[in-house]
Amino acid sequence: MNKTSQKLTFAKLPATYEELARLHMPRPIHDDVAYENTMEVIDTMAGHKLNADQEDYLAMLTDLVEAYDKENTPDFPRCSPVDALKYLLEEHDLGGDALARILGVDRSQAYRILRGERRLTADHIKAISDHFGISAAAFIG
Repeated sequence: MNKTSQKLTFAKLPATYEELARLHMPRPIHDDVAYENTMEVIDTMAGHKLNADQEDYLAMLTDLVEAYDKENTPDFPRCSPVDALKYLLEEHDLGGDALARILGVDRSQAYRILRGERRLTADHIKAISDHFGISAAAFIG
């Protein structure tokens, strides 16, 4: 599928896998143009009620994009548990006092954790993971 001036819409998408494949053949992605074209189809399908063929086709395209991303996205260095915690607090507009409440500790202990003077315990990690709904793996390192 080449870029055209006509925008792809869900109403214009075929209902069968074979017709979808004729519109945009699912194949390994090797460059940015193929990536953008595949993402256009994915974005058009996302959020709509799909039939079984459309769901299978969307799953195939998603797998192809994930494979391309895995090969072409640089690995970022892991941040420290304290940096991950600081990021979460900042993103949720929270500070040390809120951290103390989340951890069930006094303010001074929460601030020592944020300064790197105290390590997070297993109980702290569980409380943070539960509160923010993220994996504990982000704080182990």
